[in-house]
Amino acid sequence: MITVEFLGPIGIAPMAMAVATFDELSEQLMKSEEIAFWLPVCAVAINDTLIHDRSTPLCDGDRVSLLPPVCGG
Repeated sequence: MITVEFLGPIGIAPMAMAVATFDELSEQLMKSEEIAFWLPVCAVAINDTLIHDRSTPLCDGDRVSLLPPVCGG
């Protein structure tokens, strides 16, 4: 199982999921209308390291963080 956390204004409680890749995780998350709004604009980190490749494998115990865009100074 991996843990998905939704940071900032997303406002969704962390979820535990059984998936093998970030692409598979994305497919599952897009089923939620609320998450589908945020997913395309979020940066993604696995265990605090930003990723860019949707085929990135996920391992048991990984923490995936969805980081929405923010503005400020």
